Amino acid sequence: MQKYNALFFHTVGTLVPLVVVAVYACAAAPGFIINEDDSHFFMTREPEAMTLEELYAFVDQYAGTKVSHLFLCPNAMKASYRSEVWDAIWDLAPNQRIKEDDAAPIAKRWMSNAKLLDERGLDPYAVWIARCREKSISPWLSMRMNDVHNVDDPDSYIHSRFWMEHPEYWRIPGGTGWTDRAFNYAIPEVREHHLKFIRELLDRYDPDGLELDWMRFGYHFAPGKEAEGRDILTGFMKEVRALTREWSEKRGHPIQLGARVPTLPESAHGLGMDGVTWAREGLVDMLVPTPFWATADFDIPIEEWRKQIAAEKEGTGASVVLAAGIEVLLRAYPGAAQTLNDLESVRGFAASCLHRGADRIYTFNYMDPAPMAGGEAAYRALLEQGLELDTVAGLPRRHPVTYRDTVAPGMSSGAVLPANPAASPEFKVHIGPAPKKGSVTFVAALADKPDAATAEVTVLLNGAACTPLSDLEAVSGFPGAVRALAFGCPLPAVKDGYNTVTVSCAPESPEQQLVWAELRIAP
Repeated sequence: MQKYNALFFHTVGTLVPLVVVAVYACAAAPGFIINEDDSHFFMTREPEAMTLEELYAFVDQYAGTKVSHLFLCPNAMKASYRSEVWDAIWDLAPNQRIKEDDAAPIAKRWMSNAKLLDERGLDPYAVWIARCREKSISPWLSMRMNDVHNVDDPDSYIHSRFWMEHPEYWRIPGGTGWTDRAFNYAIPEVREHHLKFIRELLDRYDPDGLELDWMRFGYHFAPGKEAEGRDILTGFMKEVRALTREWSEKRGHPIQLGARVPTLPESAHGLGMDGVTWAREGLVDMLVPTPFWATADFDIPIEEWRKQIAAEKEGTGASVVLAAGIEVLLRAYPGAAQTLNDLESVRGFAASCLHRGADRIYTFNYMDPAPMAGGEAAYRALLEQGLELDTVAGLPRRHPVTYRDTVAPGMSSGAVLPANPAASPEFKVHIGPAPKKGSVTFVAALADKPDAATAEVTVLLNGAACTPLSDLEAVSGFPGAVRALAFGCPLPAVKDGYNTVTVSCAPESPEQQLVWAELRIAP
C-alpha cells in the first residue's frame, strides 16, 4: 500500500490544499458528473495501454470540458485493484471460471489488465485522483454496495469468495433471481464486510468524496423487511459519515459523502434507502436520485426531494447537493425493447431536472468513447457543450415518456405505455422551461397492428389542437413501432414544467397501440 500513497502524494504534493478549497467553495457550481465503472477502462484497452501515460490520458480526455466530477468505481463484488481486505478481480477460487461465451474475451481482458497494472506498481485510482486534481476535475470514489452481476452463474469469475461461501447471507437464500442473491444488509457480517472495504478506500486513497452506490442493484433486505432495513442502513450511513469526518481531519480537507438512491423519495424510503433522512440528519453531502438501469426516468421530482428534505428541523440538510441521475438506456415501458439516449434526449432530461431544482446532472454508463446514440461525435459534443440549463434550453431537446424502473413494494412504476388511442390516453410530460420561440412537436409511434399505416389520431396539448405533420421517415429509435406520427403544437399553449398531451382516435377505428410518445423542442 505504501508505494501507492507515495506515488499519490508525490504526484499532487502542494496542489491538494489549493485545489480542494476551489472545489468546496463551489460545491453546487455548474458542471456534470461522469461515472466510470469498475471494468470499463480495463475491458476497452489493450495490454499495451496499461501505462502511466494512458492512465493520464483517460482523465485528460475530460480536461477543459464541462465535466466537473469523475466518479471512479473500484469494485463490484471484487476490487479492480490489489485490495488487502477483498478479493481482486483476477483472484479465482478453485471452482471459479470464465464462462466461454461472447463476453469471455473482455472478461479476461479486465482481469489481465488490472493485474498487469498492479504488477507494474500502478494503482489506477491513485493515479486518476491525482490527475483529476491537476486538471481541475473533482475526483470521487463510487463504491457499489450490492452488485449482483452474473449471479445466475454461481461459479462466475466475478463473484467474491465471501458471496460464494455464504449463501445464507443472500436476501433470499436459495432464490434464483438476480436480486434474490444480493446481500442482506440486516446481517451484521454483511455490513462489516462492506465497512472493511470502505475503511480501506479511505485509508488508501484521498478523494474529494466517497459515494455509496445503493442502486447497484437496489435491493438490500429480505422481502417484507425493508421497513426494518431503513434504520439499519441509516445506522450504516452514520458509521461511514464518522469515517469520512475522521479522514477529512487526517487529510486536511473535506471528504464528502454521497449516495445513489431511487428516483422517488417514497421508493427510496420503502426500499430502506432513506435518502431524505440521510440528508436531513447531515449524513450525506450529495444525493443522486436515479433509476437502476432499464431506462432513464424523465420525471424525477427534484422539487419533492427538496421539499421533504427541508420539511423538518427548520430545513437542516436542505443544502444537500441533488444530482439527477440519467442512465444511457431508454425504454418506454417495462418489457419494451431498449434504445439509447442521444444528445437531444440527454439535454431534455437536464432541462427538466435543472428547472425543477437539481444542482447537477449525473451520467451513468456514459463512458468513452461512444456510449450513446450518435457515437463519438455526440459524446464529444456532450462533454464540450455541457448540460447547464441555459445551454440545454437553447438547443434542440427531446422529452420521451418512460417509467420508473425501481419502486418500493406496492408502488406503481408509472408506466402509461403501451396505450390504446381509442381510450384517449393522457401523457404528462415535464419539459422544464417552455421555449419562447421555435417549434414544439409531439411524436406518437404505433405498433404493428392492422391499418396502422392509415390510422388517424388527433392530439391536444394542454387542450389546444395540434396540427398533423408528415410522418417521420425513421422509426428505428422507437422500439416496437412501425409508424411514427408527428404533430405540430401551438407555441402559445406550451407551458413551463408539465404539459398534458391527449391522444385519441374515433371509437369505431380499428384498434391501435401506442408504444412511444415524446415532445420535441427546437428553440
